[in-house]
Amino acid sequence: MGARPIAAMNALRFGEPSHPKTRHLVSGVVHGIGGYGNSFGVPTIGGEVNFHARYNGNILVNAMAVGLARADSIFYSKAKGVGLPVVYLGAKTGRDGIHGATMASAEFDDKAEEKRPTVQVGDPFMEKVLIECCLELYAGGLVVGIVSRNHCWDR
Repeated sequence: MGARPIAAMNALRFGEPSHPKTRHLVSGVVHGIGGYGNSFGVPTIGGEVNFHARYNGNILVNAMAVGLARADSIFYSKAKGVGLPVVYLGAKTGRDGIHGATMASAEFDDKAEEKRPTVQVGDPFMEKVLIECCLELYAGGLVVGIVSRNHCWDR
């Protein structure tokens, strides 16, 4: 951690093109990925799309970011020392940030609306502010260890 994100990539899995929800899902995902990256200030440089019946109505979206960091300036999740402060910072989290990944594999029945949203809803503007804040903390030598959760642009 300690890297500045410079590019994003993705791998998308959708149901068959003839499935009634596929066109809507493709449009929403592609629009969301593009809008998020543009707002975040990191270009999407590549990706792949696959269509298969096993994803009918239950798509899979994998996204990643790559960044640049100096080899001698990488921060780890291990902190040493007694009496050091612990600071927790991040964007607000609602139902979308709880069990996002585990619920993505859940079965959806007639009570599916109760389980919404099943994926995390990001806030690209807040995440950009958080990245800049973290990079300043790193540069100032103020970080001993760091753990990144949920939207992990700096892993």
